[in-house]
Amino acid sequence: MIASTVAPLAVGQVAPDFSLRDQNGVAVSLSAITAEKNAVLVFYPFAFSGICTGELDEIRDHLERFVSDDLQVVCISCDPVFGLRAWADLQGYFFPLLSDFWPHGEVTRSYGVLNEHTGAPVRGTFLVDRQRVVRWTMVNGPGDRRDFGGLPAEVAALS
Repeated sequence: MIASTVAPLAVGQVAPDFSLRDQNGVAVSLSAITAEKNAVLVFYPFAFSGICTGELDEIRDHLERFVSDDLQVVCISCDPVFGLRAWADLQGYFFPLLSDFWPHGEVTRSYGVLNEHTGAPVRGTFLVDRQRVVRWTMVNGPGDRRDFGGLPAEVAALS
């Protein structure tokens, strides 16, 4: 299912810090997010693709589950910033879409969710607490839509 040279991060592991540019060209780091909030990291294969659009539409349509005073979602792909901006504008995504374009897939690889054959992430989701410890994870293959249904209970357990 996952053609990665590294296993996906597991619950209890420390999430690697990163700094990536969002769809507006602004640098976003995990350490800055977790200094104030818990984080949900949503890795997805490709902007403008059907399943990815459906998943990010779900985040947009239920943003209160993903963004609050104590939680911030960031979505990560290997698409270039300009493509992410066009997609965000088209779909109305007002949450960070981060580009792991160059060095290609470096952050995605560090989380163990880069499909080395396609150069794109598989569908990895990581709930990271303020100490940058992974508290919950879900990893699906590229064609397997993820179910965010279990996330609210996991977020509530952080309190």
